Amino acid sequence: MLKKILLTTAAVAALSGHAMAEDLKEFRIGIIGGENEADRLRNFQCMVDKLPAAIGVEKVSLFPAADYDGTIQGLLGGTLDYAELGASGYAKIYLENPEAVEPILTTVQTDGSMGYHSIMVARKDSGMTKVEDIQGKKLGFADPDSTSGFLIPTVTLPEALGGKPVKEVVAETGFGGGHENLVLEVLKGTFDAGTTFGSGVGDFKDGYTSGNLRKMVDKGILNMDDLVELWKSPLIPNGPVVVRTSMNEDMKAKFKDFMLALPKSDPACFSAIQGGDFTGFAEVNVDFYKPIIDARRATIGG
Repeated sequence: MLKKILLTTAAVAALSGHAMAEDLKEFRIGIIGGENEADRLRNFQCMVDKLPAAIGVEKVSLFPAADYDGTIQGLLGGTLDYAELGASGYAKIYLENPEAVEPILTTVQTDGSMGYHSIMVARKDSGMTKVEDIQGKKLGFADPDSTSGFLIPTVTLPEALGGKPVKEVVAETGFGGGHENLVLEVLKGTFDAGTTFGSGVGDFKDGYTSGNLRKMVDKGILNMDDLVELWKSPLIPNGPVVVRTSMNEDMKAKFKDFMLALPKSDPACFSAIQGGDFTGFAEVNVDFYKPIIDARRATIGG
């Protein structure tokens, strides 16, 4: 029996050592879908360049997913080490396996808040000016796992619509395949209105200070004069920076330190990754996202 215990212990130690060695060789970054892939890869290239020396790995690899769920499944399967998610995406992971990832940081807006908003937009020439105007219209959502693009509108829009569920008000709903494409589909007329996200800080005419609208403006693919805002949600917790829970603690600490320093050590890299203007990061844990976890559990489940 003692021999069997010793052999088992040795095997576990060998596996643990192998896992740690893997951490030190390659760091795998998941990038959620919803934006042009070439743009996402370009925005995260600075991580490929800087992280190896900062955290002691041989290389950093980028894995852009076609949609939110691609990154979520990579994190659940342990094939990704870090990603930046919306709160609902993290809630989906937590509801399936609360031990898969750890939320460690979130962004802080330029006004000091740690949240953002779901924003419903329509074409300015549509004649729509308020949320009630979606009556009988086609409403687009960004992605089934998007916080601002689906979960929060599902939960909070009924209050703005006289207590009626969204599907009882609109003629039809659909998904745009991510935030950027959703807005483009609204402009094309595929949807009469759609839900995306923005900081809510600054002016709508600029796409706010951060969020999908601002990123599209900065890339030159959106003129805010073509859109009108119909509705803005209550404040939503900014999404988390998550790391694989089974990653060794030394690696986690080095990565967290790198990220906390990034807004000052390389503001351009920080801005590229986050997509807009933020003051920096704040430390968070699962408790920060419990309201979103509860909302997802109660509405769309895991």
